[in-house]
Amino acid sequence: MNLLCRIIQTLAITIATLLVTLSASPAVGADNLDPGTARLDTATNTAWYDVRSLGVEGKGWSETQDYYDRLPARAESIVREPVWSLSKNSAGLCVRFLTDATGISASWDGGGGAPHMAATGVSGVDLYVKREGEWRFLRVGKPEEKRTTLQLIKDLPGEPAEYLLYLPLYNRVTMVEIGIPAGAVLAPVRPPAGKPIVFYGTSITQGGCASRPGMAHPAILGRWLDRTVINLGFSGNGLMEPEVAELLAELDPAVYVIDCIPNVSEQIGELTGPLVKIIRKTRPETPILLVEDARARDAESNRRLRSAYERLVAAGDRNLWLLKGDNLLGGYDVEATVDTRHPTDLGFMLMAKAFKPALELLLRPVAR
Repeated sequence: MNLLCRIIQTLAITIATLLVTLSASPAVGADNLDPGTARLDTATNTAWYDVRSLGVEGKGWSETQDYYDRLPARAESIVREPVWSLSKNSAGLCVRFLTDATGISASWDGGGGAPHMAATGVSGVDLYVKREGEWRFLRVGKPEEKRTTLQLIKDLPGEPAEYLLYLPLYNRVTMVEIGIPAGAVLAPVRPPAGKPIVFYGTSITQGGCASRPGMAHPAILGRWLDRTVINLGFSGNGLMEPEVAELLAELDPAVYVIDCIPNVSEQIGELTGPLVKIIRKTRPETPILLVEDARARDAESNRRLRSAYERLVAAGDRNLWLLKGDNLLGGYDVEATVDTRHPTDLGFMLMAKAFKPALELLLRPVAR
């Protein structure tokens, strides 16, 4: 009997070890991309894969005019031209993948910076790796004027790891490729479980003025909360228009975050009710988080938003919430900004810390 138990125990350990090995190694995954679909650069022995074969995370609609657009193709005839043009920016879009490569390269449409924002944020890409269950910044891709092709990192251990590549915040991209040494494997990674978080707002929501794409607060929160994020920030054009509200209502998120005071100022009081009511026609129970402005000089706008919020709650909206602006920048106010309005990386980190407990509450799967 003892011999039989030892045999059974040994067999169980062998099977468990095999299962762990198989699950950890991308070389045995059925989802590995076919190397035959890669573009091989024989000079550098690099296999280039079109990111579209991995799937891009953060798109609210699949029926887009161009693959990396943020609004559906039909929106061109619905929204104002500036909103449509900004929807061509790839803010919030990212790619998850698994590879055992010893080096990772990227190729994408180039571009520059802005007078108050680094080119790495406007037009760069941003690579993260998951270590011990947490996302860690790895490298930023510094953009060139037209097309950028460069090695983001080399001398990796060659062990299977999960990576996250953020696309530019303000640049328009038409073709993005990931390059790995020929012979290494590349596989898509499923997006996080649960419905996404939808952010609608201004240039701050879009990511201005983060130094790199992964430092915009919606991206930070996506990593911290392990959620897909749909970034619908439109620089200078988060005007709470009915046409945009109708598009928002087409989505089915876990939470809507509405953060438009920097663009609408004191009009926030009269615009909030109509926007919420349009969303409520389709999404009567989805939590909506209204966000005050962080700057003391917007105190009147914040007061008007609170009044609009209170009226809607009094009228029976049980899933409307308000995030106060008092501590959005951790008490640093303009010190955490580039120009008294747009956050620095410090500002975005402070904003993410302020948003996190509110979103954790709204994402709980229990009755609130």
